[in-house]
Amino acid sequence: MSGAATVDAGVRTLVVRCPDWPLTALGVGPVEPALVLASGRVVATTPAARGAGVARGQRLREAQFRCPEVRVLERDDSREARRFEAVAAALEDVTPWLEAWRPGSCAFGVRGPVRLSGGEANLVRRTTRLVVAALDDLMGSPAGHPGCGIGIADGRFAAGLAAGAADASVVDGGGAVVVPPGGVPAFLAPLPVAVLGRPALVDVLTRLGLDTLGAFVTLPAADVVARFGAEGRDAHRLASGIDGRPPDPRPVPPDLAVSVAFDPPVERVDQAAFAARSLAEAFHGRLSDRGLACTLVMVEAETEHGERLARRWRDEGVLGSGAVADRVRWQLEGWLHGPPATRPTSGITRLVLVPDEVVPATGRQQGFWGGVSAADERAARACTRVEGLMGPGSVRVPEWRGGRDPGECLALVPFVRREGDGSDHPSRVVAVEADGPPWPGMLPGPLPAAVHVDPATVEVRDAAGRMVAVDGRGALSAPPHLLLSPPAPDESTVTRARDLVVAWAGPWPLDERWWDPERRRRSARLQMVTADGTARLVVLEGGVWRVAATYD
Repeated sequence: MSGAATVDAGVRTLVVRCPDWPLTALGVGPVEPALVLASGRVVATTPAARGAGVARGQRLREAQFRCPEVRVLERDDSREARRFEAVAAALEDVTPWLEAWRPGSCAFGVRGPVRLSGGEANLVRRTTRLVVAALDDLMGSPAGHPGCGIGIADGRFAAGLAAGAADASVVDGGGAVVVPPGGVPAFLAPLPVAVLGRPALVDVLTRLGLDTLGAFVTLPAADVVARFGAEGRDAHRLASGIDGRPPDPRPVPPDLAVSVAFDPPVERVDQAAFAARSLAEAFHGRLSDRGLACTLVMVEAETEHGERLARRWRDEGVLGSGAVADRVRWQLEGWLHGPPATRPTSGITRLVLVPDEVVPATGRQQGFWGGVSAADERAARACTRVEGLMGPGSVRVPEWRGGRDPGECLALVPFVRREGDGSDHPSRVVAVEADGPPWPGMLPGPLPAAVHVDPATVEVRDAAGRMVAVDGRGALSAPPHLLLSPPAPDESTVTRARDLVVAWAGPWPLDERWWDPERRRRSARLQMVTADGTARLVVLEGGVWRVAATYD
């Protein structure tokens, strides 16, 4: 496939965005307060939940505080992909050059479709009608979904923002924002720099006082490149309204396509996705050997009955091997498990990946104080491979949640890749830094290496052999001297295991839910090191000492 029909820089582009798609794919209507959670953060909310103060990016606790009755759902990206195939297939009546971005969002150039539709206004109405009809079939009624937003502008970036700004609650379940030709710079200027989708860069720009795209554009492009490298250059181009394909696109060499044959034909997504993971790595490796990176990939499939299926997938940046594998899996979900009208009549015998648009591989600009370490990259690649073998959501990593109890500070969340420069690396493989509000009464760092699910009961005694207690003011009755394990039923006091305390710190008293007599919890925590070198966290609660955690 040639990239000639691809949306070019500055070419009028139409973007279709189905708002709250993770919720729509799960069958949740707009009137129910609900949210979708992924990696411990809110990624989608219904209008009813947003009206109560729930917003994307919030943690679950904050969202539930603002809307206690909100329904919490886990993200199901496979279902999102399956159900979006019906929308993408419906838009093939408008153009065969559809580019899918992610489930819930797609785009195409309007030059050909505008001629056939008789103008942009007619094209918007026709596109809206097709998308809304597909959503009605999926959800069962017009009231069961929030409709769609459509944006038209010079280039994909502005068109995508226009689609996001379109009010999906107006005429016939759809809304549209059409940016006139040449009007992109004025449309972008007042928007916040957060729309660039580059958190590290946005953080620096905001601290510099450049909080809008218009302010960012006032910086000389050469200075932006000198400070921020390729990422800053691309962001500056977008903010300036120079959009479309990345700079310096290259002709696609004919021998970069990769394929895999299936004998017997496969009809299960997990079987095909397993092979697709290796195929994506081979695809990425072949491009890297030529010093190239892919920005638009064609996923093709052939079936046992001779059917040929194809879909283009694009991302805002270049597509790394993990991003390609994800898009292949999404497309396989849509083809094999999507609506009956879009399914092939037989199993897949051949899967092909074709680079439809390539650019020079520019590498990665390291951060001002350094970038992602080699160990982090190796860990990310290992997590990616395991996830490819076991399926989405099978790999979990710790994420900071906050709290006073070491058992509550971290939670296991699904591993998430971040694509941007052709390499697979999450924003953080293990996230242990504290963010959010402070936690008075929290233990000083470092955190324990192991938090025990079933804390062992012990006795903490002073030099005179008396049990150490903590008074109402949080003071110890005497310095701890011995740590004794509880005696077994047939064990004498003399033979009990005892450890000499050589160092200790604390106590840190804690009085939780003091306003609720039935759920009030009072405890005191003590860090201690015994003569054998073991560091422990012991907690006194209800007059009983227990080993809650062990330090490494």
